[in-house]
Amino acid sequence: QVQLVESGGGSVQAGGSLRLSCAASDRTFRTYAMGWFRQAPGKEREFVAAISWSGGSTPYADSVKGRFTISRDNTVNSIYLQMNSLKPEDTAVYYCAADRSNVYSMIENVDGIDYWGKGTLVTVSS
Repeated sequence: QVQLVESGGGSVQAGGSLRLSCAASDRTFRTYAMGWFRQAPGKEREFVAAISWSGGSTPYADSVKGRFTISRDNTVNSIYLQMNSLKPEDTAVYYCAADRSNVYSMIENVDGIDYWGKGTLVTVSS
């Protein structure tokens, strides 16, 4: 069973940057669509970015386009989220996700995603 472990969260001032990492427990991850979701206090979990197994498809939420970049390195079973120009509204727990389907199915069927990490907290102060 795939296990996902996020790291890289922390506190940063508005305008700053953070890089999140997600390490998968085994190489089966290489065939999975992967993604980042976030949940702010009192709000529902929302899509942030996703990446296909090949890295060829990378959809983003409109709220993060041009500021966040998702990438993956299948040689080390990891994905990353580079977050620049952070805003206070980016404050949330960020979750890594993996699914056997494709990136668009992940976005449309969040409740059906196969695997989730435990999350890492990102706090952006103004």
